[in-house]
Amino acid sequence: MTDLCEGGMDDLWSITTLLLQVWFSVMIGLIMIPAMFGLSLGVTSVYIQILVKILEWATLRIQRGHRDRPTLPVPAPLPNGLIQREGGSMEQEMGELRRYRTQSISRGEFALSDSFYFYRKGLESIVDDQVTQRFSSEELVSWNLLTRTNHNFHYISLRLTIIWGLGVIIRYCVLFPLRITLAIIGISWLVIGTTLVGFLPNRRVKNWLSELVHLMCYRICARGLSATIQYHNKNNKPQKGGICVANHTSPIDIVILANDGCYAMVGQSHSGLMGVIQRSMVRSCPHVWFERSEMRDRHAVTSRLRAHVAAKRNLPILIFPEGTCINNTSVMMFKKGSFEIGGTIYPVAIKYDPRFGDAFWNSAKYNMVSYLLRMMTSWAIVVNVWYLPPMTRQEGEDATKFANRVKSAIAHQGGLLDMACPP
Repeated sequence: MTDLCEGGMDDLWSITTLLLQVWFSVMIGLIMIPAMFGLSLGVTSVYIQILVKILEWATLRIQRGHRDRPTLPVPAPLPNGLIQREGGSMEQEMGELRRYRTQSISRGEFALSDSFYFYRKGLESIVDDQVTQRFSSEELVSWNLLTRTNHNFHYISLRLTIIWGLGVIIRYCVLFPLRITLAIIGISWLVIGTTLVGFLPNRRVKNWLSELVHLMCYRICARGLSATIQYHNKNNKPQKGGICVANHTSPIDIVILANDGCYAMVGQSHSGLMGVIQRSMVRSCPHVWFERSEMRDRHAVTSRLRAHVAAKRNLPILIFPEGTCINNTSVMMFKKGSFEIGGTIYPVAIKYDPRFGDAFWNSAKYNMVSYLLRMMTSWAIVVNVWYLPPMTRQEGEDATKFANRVKSAIAHQGGLLDMACPP
């Protein structure tokens, strides 16, 4: 009996070892090596095409369900804002408030309860203004099989539910382990590679190896998100000694842009794992990290950035002038500090396809770990990146006007709402 148990354990261990060998062989041979050299075997493209067909079928199935069952209640479209307002006129809503009074009030007379109507409307306008709406996820026009919170498509057939269940198994049992493995490998190689390159003398070889290591690591991380990125107008790519400014939707914007070229990052110094990554990166490349006390000193920040731009051999600085993540529908006000440095501005517009996953990071709702887990369990990250022609400050133009001009160009190219203009 003991021999049988030992034999069974040996067989189980052999099968597990074989599966791990196949897993890592496929991952390294078909994903990592092509990613490191910027090659694609076309697997992701086929995967995206299949997803598009499935999502289109799911939408048609839901719409047909509504036609086949006309008695099924169809709720009104959800508002784009944070507050769902009830329909009805002012008189009707005031009547609801007056209904709880014991003393009757004739029509046209004022009641103290009437003021609550105006209080509520005023608070709704403050809480749910145009700006606030940009910090909540955009509503999809169709269900992407990731969530059932879209009430516009609440009819789900048995066949559609089965497809949804299979999708959960694929995303959590196949894609998620693969993506988390690639992310760990990419980050580990970034730390190890940049640390080793940092020991080399400051020569062209060091700069070349540093750019190579950064590109390889970011490409591996991009594959870890199943990212499909379409770059447009590559002749306008940011050049050394310049400043790249882009709209900001997600922390992975950095991975998306650095997948096609190297940048000098700008940000606050951190501790923990992020601090280890920052210290290793700065060994091989002149990234600009600030201490918390320096971030409050605007003059010190501007001086360091201006010194970086003055060295024309330095990588272009990557800056997100909005200063926070916006929900992939709009471009908010640009802070003028980035446009006071001088030099050439290289605008970049980033637009994610929300059908395959919500790339927006709502930092008030999710911490970084929760957000990354949501990204790694989504279908894919599909994004378009447009490189716009370089722009310089015109004669007599102040930094604020220059920032607004760049912002408008980015919004127009990316099909985003320029919050400086009326909707």
